[in-house]
Amino acid sequence: MLEEYPILTVGDPRLRVRSQPVIDSQDPELQRLIDILLETVQAAEGVGIAAPQLGYPQRVLVLASRPNPRYPQAPWMDPLVVINPQTLAVSDQLARGWEGCLSVPGQRGEVDRHHQVEVAYLDRQGQPQRQVWQGFVARVYQHELDHLEGRLFIDRLDPEAEVLSESAYQARIHSEEEVC
Repeated sequence: MLEEYPILTVGDPRLRVRSQPVIDSQDPELQRLIDILLETVQAAEGVGIAAPQLGYPQRVLVLASRPNPRYPQAPWMDPLVVINPQTLAVSDQLARGWEGCLSVPGQRGEVDRHHQVEVAYLDRQGQPQRQVWQGFVARVYQHELDHLEGRLFIDRLDPEAEVLSESAYQARIHSEEEVC
């Protein structure tokens, strides 16, 4: 199934399109897309994915933080489907952190994000939800929300920001683990 839905990569114009709201959260095609997103994010060792990354300009994303080889320090959470998210509030506090992206393979960069976000959304069953996320999960949410707006994390890089290859980033975090 994954071969039918490859992850789009930087340079594909579909990644730059603003997504449209979901009208019917129970549409069987949408539910199938959600299944594909859940499968894809796990197989790709991601911590989040948005529908535009598979070529679907719909306002759907998945948060799936868990420790894995790409993000060994990620906190564990059950995968969460977020439909038509609306950011209600953000903290004034910004945090700089390393980000990578399944659509920008092989690169990491430091990006400033709000430390905390409050979000209203529909869950997979179409039920309204309201959630506050902090730290890493707030970062993942903001990163995936950017995909819904047609943005990539590389658009947010400070011109002076350091950009690393995936292998250099992995070497850095593993050497930091040894020091701690």
